[in-house]
Amino acid sequence: MKKMKWKRLAAFVLAALLFAGAVPLTMPVQTYASEVAVYSDKIQRGKTGKSLTVSFTIQNQSGSDIKDAKIAFDTSGGEIWDEDEEDRQYGYSFPFEVTGKLNDTDHPKGIGTISDGKEKKVSLTGTVRRDLSEGYYKVPVVVMDKDGGWIGHEDLRVWITKSTSKDDDDDDTNKTYDFVLGEGQDAPRGVYPNVMNFSIGLRNNSPATVYNVKASMVLDADNTKFPFEINDANYDRMFDKIAVDETVQLDYSFAIRKESYTGYYPIAMKIYYSDSSTGEELKTYETSFFVHIVSKPTKDDYDEFNEHDRTKARLIIDGYSTDPETIIAGESFDLLLTVKNASSSVSASDILLTAESEKVSDSPVFTTESGSSSVAVNSLGAGASTQVRFRMASRAGVDQRSYGLTIKAKFDSPEFKNAEENMAVDIPVKQIPRLNTGTFEVTPDSINVGEESNIMFGINNTGKVTLYNVMAKFEADSIQTTDTYVGNIKSGETGNVDCMVTGATPTTDDGKVKVIISYEDENGEVSEVEKELTLFVSEPAPDMDEMDLDGMDDMPQEEPGPMQKYGKIVLIAVAIVAGAVAGCVVYKHRKRKKEQALLASEEELQDEDDKQADTREGK
Repeated sequence: MKKMKWKRLAAFVLAALLFAGAVPLTMPVQTYASEVAVYSDKIQRGKTGKSLTVSFTIQNQSGSDIKDAKIAFDTSGGEIWDEDEEDRQYGYSFPFEVTGKLNDTDHPKGIGTISDGKEKKVSLTGTVRRDLSEGYYKVPVVVMDKDGGWIGHEDLRVWITKSTSKDDDDDDTNKTYDFVLGEGQDAPRGVYPNVMNFSIGLRNNSPATVYNVKASMVLDADNTKFPFEINDANYDRMFDKIAVDETVQLDYSFAIRKESYTGYYPIAMKIYYSDSSTGEELKTYETSFFVHIVSKPTKDDYDEFNEHDRTKARLIIDGYSTDPETIIAGESFDLLLTVKNASSSVSASDILLTAESEKVSDSPVFTTESGSSSVAVNSLGAGASTQVRFRMASRAGVDQRSYGLTIKAKFDSPEFKNAEENMAVDIPVKQIPRLNTGTFEVTPDSINVGEESNIMFGINNTGKVTLYNVMAKFEADSIQTTDTYVGNIKSGETGNVDCMVTGATPTTDDGKVKVIISYEDENGEVSEVEKELTLFVSEPAPDMDEMDLDGMDDMPQEEPGPMQKYGKIVLIAVAIVAGAVAGCVVYKHRKRKKEQALLASEEELQDEDDKQADTREGK
């Protein structure tokens, strides 16, 4: 009697629910077990005597991967067997036929591994009992580990109606077709500008084979919704059929858009299929999966820091100074930092500040003289500032430029322990310009007033900085002041001087000439270096043609001798005699040549006459 009253009360409640909604409920049914959550986002419909697939989702909340998981119908409830007509009328009965084919706890269905924090869509199929009345029925399902232990349980709901067909075969129109994308896979990941190649699994989670399957990716020109370049007309993947629980791979290769942002993108898919091999009617199933893209930051990543958005203090370097103000490479200095808590409401305590220098050739530019590079501060209230001092030494051989010094802060805030901040300052390091000169070549090293001498020498930059606008100036009382421009001389290079200087007045000292070498640094400040060379300037020698000969008239003259008196006459007489002798010799020589020529001519005439006489006699 008590049982009848309880059943009638339950029947009244169920009738009220049916009256509130004459159609199946569409709101998700979701509960949670100790290690997994089991829920279904819809209530499946079935008909008596027909096959019904119950699809549901399992979420792993255990904190670790669940390997070799299993699912089954729970047929252990006492009301399944201890039932009567009233139970069947008001939905207290187990709705499936319990046969050897049913996946109960003795014959569970394996579903593989469920990764920690991941979800997996699964399904169980059974034949609806023929003796049920129309209405809602609960379907108890259980999730088991590989050893058969229960790790999750849930009562799902189905809506059963009376079948109008007498055929024992399954009614395809009442089957629930379902597909699962990326089961057991991590989200595909890509980095711009690399090409992203990935494969996503598509499993037929339906109770029957599907035919003429087309997996179509939904494209979008908006780079905030679709991160890939659209180079092909479509990205459809076709399959003749996919059997129950069969998984096929959808392979893709995409170029990532330049305008894409870093983050997760949902990729929508439409699965077109037919429940018949004839393919007369295509049905559509919509689903999606996620990809992760590493590209440029989103706009939100550029937003300025707001201290109200964080629960830890924000430490910054509000300013710094050095003593001395100019730091020369190789020298020591004091670094005074002003550290400020920029948060307006969060304090910091137990602050440890550690200085870490930029390195050049694996060696730090700045080091602490004490050996310790850390300074402790007890606390720093919101908006407060404090000063800390480091005694530093700079490295001698570095180039002249600014070098970074990172201040790493580790501190506690009321709601954030062991918080960390990195702060940085740039400290300029100067180098002292250095130069020397080569040997002075002065050619000639002694000149007269008005003459020029060539001076050549080299200026060697032996420092670490460039010497700008180098000039050489020559100054002395004995020469005209002369300037010559050399130009810029880089570190380790030589600039050559080659110029002419002109003597102005005779040298009255030791002949020293000042050589003033000037140059500018990168700020335009001029520096000078003074050298010396030796050059003598003399008065020019007097011209002999212009010498005064008047004084020579007063010199006493000696009495001329015989040769001085008659020398010219004797010479003339000798010349006349020599000419006469030469004339006689020439005359005799010419006369002899004429006589010889005449004799030779007569002999030739005689020979000619003899030849003519011989000729006549021969005739």
